Amino acid sequence: MGSLSFSVVLVVVALIFVFRSVRVVPQQSAFVVERLGRYQDTLTAGLHFLVPFLDRVAYRHSLKEIPYDVDPQVCITQDNTQVQIDGILYYQVTDPRQASYGTSNFELAIEQLAKTTLRSEVGKRALDRLLEDRDTINRSVVAALDEAGTTWGVKVLRYEIKDIVPPDAVLRSMQLQITAEREKRAKIAESEGERQKEINLAEGDKQAAVAMSEGAMTAAINKARGEAEAVRLVAEATADALRLVAGAIASPGGMEAVNLKVAERYVEAFGNLAKAGNTLIVPGNMADMSSLVATALKVVQMGQPLKPEGQAKA
Repeated sequence: MGSLSFSVVLVVVALIFVFRSVRVVPQQSAFVVERLGRYQDTLTAGLHFLVPFLDRVAYRHSLKEIPYDVDPQVCITQDNTQVQIDGILYYQVTDPRQASYGTSNFELAIEQLAKTTLRSEVGKRALDRLLEDRDTINRSVVAALDEAGTTWGVKVLRYEIKDIVPPDAVLRSMQLQITAEREKRAKIAESEGERQKEINLAEGDKQAAVAMSEGAMTAAINKARGEAEAVRLVAEATADALRLVAGAIASPGGMEAVNLKVAERYVEAFGNLAKAGNTLIVPGNMADMSSLVATALKVVQMGQPLKPEGQAKA
């Protein structure tokens, strides 16, 4: 019975020793081991054995990238405007030993340094510029934290401003300013549209006037060409007619036909003199029409103007 109890005690003690000596470190984790209160070793991922009752795991660190929400704080801008800024930073433990012994609480140290750096950067800028320089402020905070984090075994990867909340009065003023700016842009756009409209209308009128003048010029040219062509055609037709008449006169019996035609026209023209005016020219002997016709034929043959004898003016 006593031997059985002793065996059980040995088994329990062995299990305790195994439990105290064997450590399994997860992936992306690091354990800091102390031996009798002094730093002994940093355990990485895998199976490790410790000296029971002498070694102990004092600190456990995650080597992953960790987001840390920085509490909102009130900052004063260069133009004395109070704004509430909320941010978040991302850090990663790079040296577990420094993260364990470099500072008592590296997360608190990072947060406080981020807040003070942020207040300093905000105080250098007016409110309007503050809203535009978020990226510059983020980089400044990261640079300050990264410089200080080397002694803490921590690297700050980035810092982001989540929100900037001005006072309500400033928000109302900003809203009015934005509304006025939008109205100004709308009026400018409307005036630009009206100006472009007038330019387009003037350009259209100009092109229409040019087109009309070109059309009128083309019409005048075409009309002149038509009239010239008509004159040319009339002249050619007249020349052709004269050539035909000359040919007819030169043919046998042509002269007699001409004499007859001239006599007819002479008598017809003499009959129309009284209708054209109040002056009448008559031959000396109205009964002697044969002499009148003979005179007309003589004019045709000799090409001399008509001067009948015995003319009287009534």
